Amino acid sequence: MEDRKDLAAVFRGAAMFSGQAGVCSHFSLRVSDDPLRFLLNPWGMYFSEARASELMLVDENGVDQVAGRDGGFAAFNIHAQVHAIHPEARCVLHTHMPYATAITMLDKGRLEPASQEALRFYDDIAYDDSYNGLAHDPREGERIARRMGNKHVLFLAHHGVIVVGPSVAQAFDHLYYLERAAQLQVLAMSCNRPLRMVPDDIAHKTVSQFGREREHWARLHLDALRRKLDCEHPEYAS
Repeated sequence: MEDRKDLAAVFRGAAMFSGQAGVCSHFSLRVSDDPLRFLLNPWGMYFSEARASELMLVDENGVDQVAGRDGGFAAFNIHAQVHAIHPEARCVLHTHMPYATAITMLDKGRLEPASQEALRFYDDIAYDDSYNGLAHDPREGERIARRMGNKHVLFLAHHGVIVVGPSVAQAFDHLYYLERAAQLQVLAMSCNRPLRMVPDDIAHKTVSQFGREREHWARLHLDALRRKLDCEHPEYAS
């Protein structure tokens, strides 16, 4: 049940920083490997109304194992493919959050090593520069999943981002700071002056200081979010 509460909290947290796009984005958490089963938000759910008990438990075909309803093409064509191809990606967050998505709209758009926040993702981002429309075909979901490689972040041209992690806490921490880094870059670029890049040697040093796997700090971040929700929107845990 704690996994459900964590995931419900992350939906609510993402809503706080414009991480949702209507009812078209999905977050998932793998709860078993054989057979593949993962938690997923139901169609038509606003992130800001997420409740732990209302998350669907779906199979690799996107079918809810409790209610028997269809989880939707995104569940099968994107999330199931990422979970199947990347066993280490236990939590998969796919959003169209505005600043990160803005970078996917730029010609050769990249998150540049120009802020401390961006250095969290130095050499940890894959880019899919091919846009093929909506992912209505399982083969497109597989192509996207394979494009991610061994990175924690995938920028999808014209589309949005996918962020993965071995836990809900780490995936959310990545998502939060990714949008923050993208926001800072877009704001700096709006000044119409060149970005001041961090040198490669300092970027590598900073990555080692952060640590690529930051479960302790990520857990503190998620616990803080849950305390905020416990006070302001306790129904998320119901």
